[in-house]
Amino acid sequence: MRDLMNSINVKPVIVPVAAAITDNTAQVGTVIDRLGFDSLTYAIITGTLADVDATFTVLLEESDASGSGFAAVADADLLGTEALAGFTFAADGVCRKLGYIGNKRYTRLTITPGANTGAAPLSALAILGHAMSAPTANPPN
Repeated sequence: MRDLMNSINVKPVIVPVAAAITDNTAQVGTVIDRLGFDSLTYAIITGTLADVDATFTVLLEESDASGSGFAAVADADLLGTEALAGFTFAADGVCRKLGYIGNKRYTRLTITPGANTGAAPLSALAILGHAMSAPTANPPN
């Protein structure tokens, strides 16, 4: 069967903003609840990055509670690496991905710019997969 749509849910993590990021403020994503899903992959999408020396570091955190206790995910609980999910000013119009295979219910993605003084449009989404109950809602909730 080639049906992926009915076994995933997609949630916004860092939404595109009307004005791109123009400083080094960390972009802290929405907390994602894995309840009802056995897999999770984050997708990061960049626009045209205007700065000529900016870097963007990715951090994934996990917790048993939705509002507190977040700690960095151990490398053994990642598919891919945070370094590979990060990018520089040269990564115009690209996608990066980072998978989570840990046991915590909640995760949070943060993208932190460094040396950024130009416009940096970016966004991220969470793809929750292997739904315990299918088909999943469309539009996603």
